[in-house]
Amino acid sequence: MLSAEELPLFERAAVFAAAAHRGMTRKGNRIPYLVHPMEAAAIVAEMTDDQELMAAAVLHDVVEDTEVTLPEIEKYFGSRIAFYVGCESEDKRPGLPPESTWRLRKQETIDFLKTRADRGAKMLALADKLSNMRSVARDTAVLGDRLWERFHQKDKSMHGWMYRKVAEALEELKEFPAWREYDWLVRKVFEEKQ
Repeated sequence: MLSAEELPLFERAAVFAAAAHRGMTRKGNRIPYLVHPMEAAAIVAEMTDDQELMAAAVLHDVVEDTEVTLPEIEKYFGSRIAFYVGCESEDKRPGLPPESTWRLRKQETIDFLKTRADRGAKMLALADKLSNMRSVARDTAVLGDRLWERFHQKDKSMHGWMYRKVAEALEELKEFPAWREYDWLVRKVFEEKQ
């Protein structure tokens, strides 16, 4: 059996993410949280063979949603992976209710994707959002509009605004099936008559 240090980069990142997200589940269900970053990594792998970007995808929520810090990511995985994890980490404004900062945080993400994100950061964002939209589409089919009650932002139209703006900001990736699937899911969930 190999020690963690002997594992290839992606496997080390997956082990690290599994430990960081230990015991966590997705909002509103019992699906282990790790399923989401692993799906995001698989989506990135459909767009590029960049091992560091795949590792960043599996680590993309550890700083935002656990006690792990960006300096720790840099220590264990290097500055490039830490940079991309940082690109995917919202400033959650500790001490303020998440519902009060939701729109500001989403607007900051959209602005970043439109003006400063490089292609790697955009691939990572697309993978994250496509994984989320797949979950939203599945759960909407079962729960309908009750789905939105599990989120800090309970207004479906606000989620639609955010996901549409992200699609626009990532349009340079439209040659990838992942972008086309994302765009289709956004339209299906937020534009179809319920």
